[in-house]
Amino acid sequence: MELARLALGAGMPVLGICRGLQVLNIAAGGDICQDISLLASAPLKHSQEAPRWYPAHGIRILAGCRLSKLLGGTELRVNSFHHQAVERVAGPFSVVARSADGVVEGLEGKENYALGVQFHPEELWQRDTRFLNIFKSLVQAAALCG
Repeated sequence: MELARLALGAGMPVLGICRGLQVLNIAAGGDICQDISLLASAPLKHSQEAPRWYPAHGIRILAGCRLSKLLGGTELRVNSFHHQAVERVAGPFSVVARSADGVVEGLEGKENYALGVQFHPEELWQRDTRFLNIFKSLVQAAALCG
């Protein structure tokens, strides 16, 4: 948690995947729902038993945000292996992606390069190379950081 706070405070480029998204949000002052299966508003099964590369449900991405540019669109299917989710979004972040049941699937920093996704692009890229753009973008941002 402290490392995330320090990185965010220093304006370093950061990428959070799954729990990493949740850690970034908590480190910046937000909180999470401990068990989304208990929410009436979350009918999707986010803790899938399918293979890790299987795109289990769809998400909608805000048009024009970094994530939509990286993935080339505003709707796509992703994998899902979590039972917790962002609840109260921290001030430095904007929600840029949600599943159909409203669960936060993507956050972006309002000022610095900070990107968090609830899904696992490292498991998806071999079947859909668009997901590699998430990692390429982080490397490019880090190179510019000095």
